[in-house]
Amino acid sequence: MFIAGEASGDALGAELIAALRQRLDGREAKFFGVGGPQMQAAGVELIFDFTQNAVFGLEAITRLLEFRRRFKHLLQVAIERTPDAIICVDFAGFNRRFARAVKDHVRNHHGSSGHWEPKIIQYVSPQVWASRPGRANTLARDVDLLLAIFPFEKAWYAKRTPNLRVEFVGHPMIDRYAEKLSGAGKPFSKESPTIVLLPGSRPTELERHLPIMTEALRLIRESKPNARAVMVLSERMAERARELGLPREIEVQSSLADGLAGADVAIAKSGTVTLECAYFEVPTVVMYKMSVATYAIAKCIVQVKWAAMPNILANEEVLPEFVQNKATPANIARAALELLDNGTRRNTVKVKLRSIAASLGAPGASRRAAEEIIKLLSQ
Repeated sequence: MFIAGEASGDALGAELIAALRQRLDGREAKFFGVGGPQMQAAGVELIFDFTQNAVFGLEAITRLLEFRRRFKHLLQVAIERTPDAIICVDFAGFNRRFARAVKDHVRNHHGSSGHWEPKIIQYVSPQVWASRPGRANTLARDVDLLLAIFPFEKAWYAKRTPNLRVEFVGHPMIDRYAEKLSGAGKPFSKESPTIVLLPGSRPTELERHLPIMTEALRLIRESKPNARAVMVLSERMAERARELGLPREIEVQSSLADGLAGADVAIAKSGTVTLECAYFEVPTVVMYKMSVATYAIAKCIVQVKWAAMPNILANEEVLPEFVQNKATPANIARAALELLDNGTRRNTVKVKLRSIAASLGAPGASRRAAEEIIKLLSQ
């Protein structure tokens, strides 16, 4: 049984399913659960799709009743179908509660003799190292295996919850883009650069970030009128962007790899995409805007200095980042122009991004994750 709740989790889940099928080498296995079109294409029987309408922070409150209904339905399906393994792909808030509900059901209804004792695997660690570290204890209680994709996480958990089995498998992104050469041989042009805009995959992110990014682009073009702009969006999100007034001169692409392979600089919302920018060695300005209430809560609980994962991994601000009130078009444009015009700064950033990408492990993350899952099930 798989549970993935966002587009990124859908991709991770599909890659892991392909690796599991290969590792099982023809042995019969059934996959069902929650995911998206990629997991469905990989052979998952979808109970429903959470990935099309992902929400963040307090925005989830508006869908609380729906989440509760889906949660109860999904738990009942798990109880009725008794899967050997429940693989929770990212989607930390939902999956943490689901793992606990399953374990509580098993403890209350099956006892030590156990008619059903599923192994629960969390693929991608919740960012408990960034906020609310006490939740690591909850993971240790309810999760049988945590598959980490960042190199520092295994040691972090070993120090705090040594009974939790954690394996660093590497970042699946490395395999996803292995055939795309960094830089793709495109010559850099200071006067006519290609700027890639990455506003996010959620509708609320697009609505908040699009006006800021387009205004920042206008300011950049005051200095560089020949700048080319590309925005990477899914077809559905591109339609929404046009409804919101996306300027016609901004090209829209659906392939992130193609967009980054030809980019001289990126303006990106904070999230997984900043690691993809690092992989392609694209100097990037990171920004994020959220609701006032969500930001107020985040300020109280977040314990890391930076929002962008490359900065967290490097323990320094390699990529300039602007969050909430600092995420203004003027700040973003100024930082982007520095990355374009200051050759020394640009080269320093690219070298550090190369080192950050190298720290994410060798190719084969999904294969290693599948091997750890098979190993757990065979014990």
